Amino acid sequence: MPVSQISDHRPVMIQEAIDGLCPRPGGVWVDGTYGRGGHAAALLSALDDTACVWLVDQDPQAIQLARSRHGGDHRCRILQARFSDLGDVLRGEGLAGHVMGILLDLGVSSPQLDDPSRGFSFLREGPLDMRMDNSRGETARQWLDRVDEKTLARVLREYGEERFARRIARFVGAAREADALPDTTTGLAALIAEAVPRAEPGRHPATRSFQAIRIHINDELGALDALLEDICDLLGPGGRLVVISFHSLEDRRVKRFINRHSQVGDLPAGAGRVPPEKQPKLRRVGRACRPTDSEVRANPRARSAILRVAERLP
Repeated sequence: MPVSQISDHRPVMIQEAIDGLCPRPGGVWVDGTYGRGGHAAALLSALDDTACVWLVDQDPQAIQLARSRHGGDHRCRILQARFSDLGDVLRGEGLAGHVMGILLDLGVSSPQLDDPSRGFSFLREGPLDMRMDNSRGETARQWLDRVDEKTLARVLREYGEERFARRIARFVGAAREADALPDTTTGLAALIAEAVPRAEPGRHPATRSFQAIRIHINDELGALDALLEDICDLLGPGGRLVVISFHSLEDRRVKRFINRHSQVGDLPAGAGRVPPEKQPKLRRVGRACRPTDSEVRANPRARSAILRVAERLP
């Protein structure tokens, strides 16, 4: 999809995200999921001329857009990479302990959903791809062509919380045995709809399965876990982490991470003074935030979003 067609995108909770980052003069800032650039543009407008902003995404189209918009901005460093690789990249640049803000807007973006060639949406016919970085790796169709039914059922159950996971896996296996495994998104959605005996009201029968397959293909939860483990090392004192999640699997990980690092670590019975390595590393900033009713009316895809903020302690 041309850049001109992917730039029309509404970032979710944009003001809340920028407020959570608490922009200050100078410093190093990271947008780890550039997407279509709405949050990055707002952050750049809130920073002064001495700031350094890393714009990172694994999607080649997102990087193309970032270069077209910000390639001439001396403050910007543009990098195509999974955000799970950010720790190694920033440590290699000598920035560990110096980052003032990290923003993560998780999941798939609206332009990715709206582009049939990317294969994310069951509402638009396209190839069964689902890769965030469609220049490498295994497509959803290739994985479905080889995965055993037990593994497929586990993925659907764990990543999609799909209660008919085993039944859907059997239907996929039967279609494969009959050399009738769909090649398209709409074909797979129809197969899943046939397998699901009772659809949830107001939800397409393929919603949970498409989410699960996409998460698996891109190892989204593994990438999130890897970056969260690096956050405390990357942020400088007072540095902020802002994460926007769109389903409970992501949000639970973020919530548990913040809670774990906002508390004193386990101490032996009778321990007196808390050693430095057991001191809290983060503090929660406010409560989890959801989009306003007016934002959801203007952008229905924002309805499931939840934003959390944490700050690095000295």
